[in-house]
This record gives sequence, C-alpha cells and structure tokens, in this order.
Amino acid sequence: MLSDLAFALAERDGDICVVTSRQTYENPRDNLAAHETHAGVEIFRVATTRFGRFNLPGRALDYLSFYVSSFVMLLRLVRCGDVIVTKTDPPLLSVIAWLVARAKGARLVNWLQDVFPEVAMALGVLTWRPLVDSARWLRNRSLRGAEMNVVLGECMQDRICQQGVPRDKTMIIHNWADGDLIRPIDAHSNKLRTSWGLKDQFVVGYSGNMGRAHDFDTIIEAMTLLKDDPGIVFLFVGGGAGKEKLEIAINRRGLNNVLFKPYQPRDRLAESLSVPDVHLVSLQPQLEGLIVPSKVYGIAAAGRPVAFVGDSNGEIGRLVSLCGFGFTVSVGEGQELADRLRELVQQRNVLARMGAEGRRCFDEKFSKLRAIRAWRKLLDEARGRVATRSDDGAA
Repeated sequence: MLSDLAFALAERDGDICVVTSRQTYENPRDNLAAHETHAGVEIFRVATTRFGRFNLPGRALDYLSFYVSSFVMLLRLVRCGDVIVTKTDPPLLSVIAWLVARAKGARLVNWLQDVFPEVAMALGVLTWRPLVDSARWLRNRSLRGAEMNVVLGECMQDRICQQGVPRDKTMIIHNWADGDLIRPIDAHSNKLRTSWGLKDQFVVGYSGNMGRAHDFDTIIEAMTLLKDDPGIVFLFVGGGAGKEKLEIAINRRGLNNVLFKPYQPRDRLAESLSVPDVHLVSLQPQLEGLIVPSKVYGIAAAGRPVAFVGDSNGEIGRLVSLCGFGFTVSVGEGQELADRLRELVQQRNVLARMGAEGRRCFDEKFSKLRAIRAWRKLLDEARGRVATRSDDGAA
C-alpha cells in the first residue's frame, strides 16, 4: 500500500522520497541498494542491525538502529514546507518524524497501521509500566502535534481520540487492494489452484501474515474436527511469527488436510487469492481498534467470502455483516467454525453470492482509486496549510 500511494503521488506531483531499511520482510540478511529511483520515487534505504523479526530482543535492536539512521536521513532530506507521512512500523516512528518536522518547519501526517504500545501490552510483550507510560506519552505528543492522523476504521479512531487526540486531527482512510490487479478467477480456470493439486478440493485459505495478533487455536480446532472430510483442504499462504507454532500444532495432531505455501509475488495475487473457496481472517478480540487485518480487502477484490474468527462487533466483524460477504464466529468456537465450513461445501450458490457481494462492497468502499483520491486531497490540504503558514511567517 505504501508503494501504491508513493507511485500514484509521484505520477502527478513528483518529488516523492521514501526512507526505509535495506532488509526485506522475510530475510534480514538481504541488502537492498542504499539509494535508487523507481517509478519516479526516490528511495533512501538506511543501514540497521540485522537480527530479524523473529527474535524480540534482536528486533528491538533493529528498531533502535532504524530510529537513529532514519532520524539522520530525515534531517538531511526534509525542507521547510515539506509534508512527512509516517507509518507505524517500527513503533513510535511518529516521534522521530515529529521532532524532525518541528526542527525543519515541515508538517506531519501519521498513517497508523496499529496502535503502540497498546498492541504490545495486549499481546503480553510489554508489561513494564514506566516504559508503557513513557511510550504512550511520547506517542500522544507526536499525534497531537501532527497535521492529521490517518486511521483504518472507526474503532481505531475512537481509541486514538480516547488518548486526547482531537477528533478533527483524525481521519479514516481505509486500506485497500488493487482491484485492477486482483479480480475474481473461476476455480476451474485458476492455473495456480491446479498446479497446487487443489482443483477438485474445497479449499479453506489463510493468506498473509501469521502473527501474534491472530487467533489460530480456533482454526486448529476446526481443522481437527474436519480432518476426516477428504474433500476439505486448509491452505496457508504467507509467513510470520506464528507460523512455526501453527506447524508444530498441526504435526502434533497428525493433521494431513493442510498445505503451506510461501508469500506469492504481486503479479500472482489474483490467482493466489482466488484459490480458496472461502478465506479465514482472525484477530484476537483484545486487539480491536489497535489493528485492522488488511487482507480482507484483497479477499473482497478476489470475490471470495470471509470466515472471520473474532469479535462480531469489531471492525471486520461489522464489515462482513454489513456487506454480507461472510460470517463471524467467536474465538474458541472451533466446532461452530467447522460446522459452518462443512455446510458451505454443499452451498456453492451461497459461496458465489457472498463472493459477489464482497467484490461489490470492495468496488464501492475499498478500491485503490478511492483511497488514493482521499490521500491526495488530504496531502493537498496539508501542503496548502504549510504554504499559508510560510507566507505568514509562521513556519
């Protein structure tokens, strides 16, 4: 999504820079070019330590080194009147950008993909109260000092406003998928499904990050209950911190109705997301308002229904219900999930209807074009305010 936004802005506006690291998501040993220009976007990749995402102390050191390197790079790049858009991985990056914006007379727009330190607290990763309070105080200062804070839904907006951030400094712009790239592909026409040996199976898929925020116990229970149904296969495409734990649980239960595949390249997403007959999406209820699983937008673009494991009153639960492209089961209700999936095997017409509703909802609410327009409007307004303040001698 960051690439989508940066390239779209560069087409019209030019002079777009991205500061990021030299690692790739899956391999900390990768060493991407320190500087290059791609599709009109100038990319600066800063040096960091390379412990990777799967060791928490090492990950913290990677983050710390990124803070230092990116702070230095931003001081070098940012000019008075610029607008800095800052994401939330690594956590508290908004604090670094806020300090640079203040020093340089720039304006800050925070793009919140999650809410830290609350996420770390909910997962039990961060429990030391002085550190939690300090992190929250710094985070809130950087959000209040921003021109705007873009959030992913109403639940996240409420969480941020409860922290003292004025509501008029928050704006909902949903994440998106590329609806031109990702379109529904019929199961019998899907070459990827055929090559994976799934042509005649009922495929229940999970695509994307298998992280600590997602509930897999309910899914494993459903898989166990359905292990003797020869026509049902569970497909996991992606990776993450929870993948190894998931594989261990599957091996311990002797489940043979499971297939794992790596992340797929962007140009194969239409095929990959169209392989499952129904997609699993999950989120621990305590993380509602802190994270929004963005995989749901690609699933909707592919015209596939969603089986959501989580809070029916949360962001995804309400979306699935409102748009009618899936169903929700509560965490811990593995039997209900298994029963619903077993029913759908015999209800292909219901699957087709839910999938069509998903694509319709996507086109109306979550298309890439709609989101880019919202971002352009926001950034034009931010630049306009910067120019006005500069003319008045206030910046």
